[in-house]
Amino acid sequence: MSAAPSAVVEVAVGVLVRADGSVLFGQRPVGKPYAGWWEFPGGKLEPGESVEQALARELREELGIELRESRPWVVREYRYPHAHVRLHFQRIVAWDGEPRGREGQSLAWRHPSAIDLAPLLPAAIPVIGWLRLPDRIGISCALELGDERFVEQLDRALGRGLRLVQLREPGMPQPRFDPLFRRVRELCTRHGARLLVNSGHPPSYWQACDGVHLRSHDLRSMVSRPRRPVVGASCHDAVELARAGELGLDFALLGPVRDTRSHPGAAVLGWPAFERLARDSRVPVFALGGMDEGDAVRAARAGAHGLAMMRAIWR
Repeated sequence: MSAAPSAVVEVAVGVLVRADGSVLFGQRPVGKPYAGWWEFPGGKLEPGESVEQALARELREELGIELRESRPWVVREYRYPHAHVRLHFQRIVAWDGEPRGREGQSLAWRHPSAIDLAPLLPAAIPVIGWLRLPDRIGISCALELGDERFVEQLDRALGRGLRLVQLREPGMPQPRFDPLFRRVRELCTRHGARLLVNSGHPPSYWQACDGVHLRSHDLRSMVSRPRRPVVGASCHDAVELARAGELGLDFALLGPVRDTRSHPGAAVLGWPAFERLARDSRVPVFALGGMDEGDAVRAARAGAHGLAMMRAIWR
């Protein structure tokens, strides 16, 4: 007879983020499984605890700090030889006290771009990629603004720090799209930004930049992740978000949160539904649909990694 499947252990994981972007790692002490490996702080949920309550307790016990604000981020399952865990990752953005290893563990702050700690627990490795994701995505609207004005606004936004751009111009004739793509790619390269092309455009363009952003119906029909460094997708419901996780995509745009000019009359999620979906997502999600900078805090508290904007970001 086969062994009965082990029960899933619910675990709260805190990713402490300092103002300079550095995050905190702890080294598992002698006597625990994977002793000497580096991980993010956290621990098992006790009966009746929420993720936030468990995390506050664990951070107090492990690090001697008091949690003030945590934000839901990503949920992942992982099977270790000794346990099957469901990891509820939360970004910790405010706490009282200075972290110290109260259980004999070493601690280290590292910036996501320069993590030199090894070995990392396997479940911690994907987090590095999430931490390296920018928190803003600019979606092109050259058909609306005109090519010249859009390129000017793109250059300004890149100069202000935009580092992830999706080129999406549905219905634009290829003789017009091709030179626009080349100009946008040159600007992104110059500023050190990554460029994705929407899957509504020919795959040859995906191959000529950093990756592809899948439309929702293309996401549903994909049998495997496109072989590009960065792959995102547009999602509108739990089924599509689950598919993004199954394919191992890097992120999802979830929406529309509000009415948009680009999809008039489309059903909107609103913030309550967005939060319910984002809290269980296996990939980082960006809030999409009528967003501007004034929505940043509300979106983060609802579980968004950041904002995806088609118009406000080019102003």
